[in-house]
Amino acid sequence: MSDKLTISPCNVDENGNITGVKSEGFKVKLNPSNYSRERSIEYSEKKSLGQHGGEAKFSAYGADTVKFDLILDGTGVTGNKETDVTTQIEDLENVVYKYIGDKHEPNIVRLLWGSLILYGRLTSMSMEFTLFKPTGEPLRAKVSLSFRGSMTSAEEARRARRSSPDLTHSIEVKAGDTLPLLCYRIYQDSSYYLEVARANKISNFRDLKPGTRLQFPPIR
Repeated sequence: MSDKLTISPCNVDENGNITGVKSEGFKVKLNPSNYSRERSIEYSEKKSLGQHGGEAKFSAYGADTVKFDLILDGTGVTGNKETDVTTQIEDLENVVYKYIGDKHEPNIVRLLWGSLILYGRLTSMSMEFTLFKPTGEPLRAKVSLSFRGSMTSAEEARRARRSSPDLTHSIEVKAGDTLPLLCYRIYQDSSYYLEVARANKISNFRDLKPGTRLQFPPIR
C-alpha cells in the first residue's frame, strides 16, 4: 500500500495502451483529507413517433472521475525541509499539466494511494493561495484537481465481460505488488480487492508476500 498519494506519469505505446510508469512523479507531503470518485454508465434510447419513453439500452461505460484537494505547504509544518510552494506547484504541473511535445498531449498519469488506483488525465486544476511571506511569496496553497479515467476499447471490453469464465487468473505476487493494483491489472477495477482477498482467504491484504500465488476468479 502507498502511504502517500503519488501521481506518476505513464508510458503509453503506439496503440494507446498504458505499459507502466515513467517515474515516481509527484508524491504529496500531506495526503488529502478526502476524495470523491464517480462512475457512470451511458445508455442509448430510441423513441418512436408519438412514444412517451423508450427502452434504455446499454451503450458504454463512462470514464471514472476522481476529485480531491491538496494542501501544498512551505512553512515546515510537516517537520521536513520544505520546498517552496511555487516549486511544488511547478513539479506537480510537470507531471499532470505540461504539454509533452513528442506525444502532442499532457501525460496520462497513475493516481496511487491505498486502495485508490486510477489511470487517467487531468481535466482541471485550480489554485488558492492562503498564506504569504511579507514579500508576497506564497507559503501555502490549496490545489483542487480533477482527473478523468483513461480506458482503451480493449479495456472497456474486458470490463464489460469481467464475469466470463476465461477471466480466471493465477498470479504470482512480486515485490511492490498490492492487491488493489493486481485487481486493476486483471479486472481494470481496483475495488474488487476485498472479494479477491476473501477468495484467497487473505486476512491482511496489506501484507502480500512475494512468491505467493493468488487466484483471481470471475467477479459477478
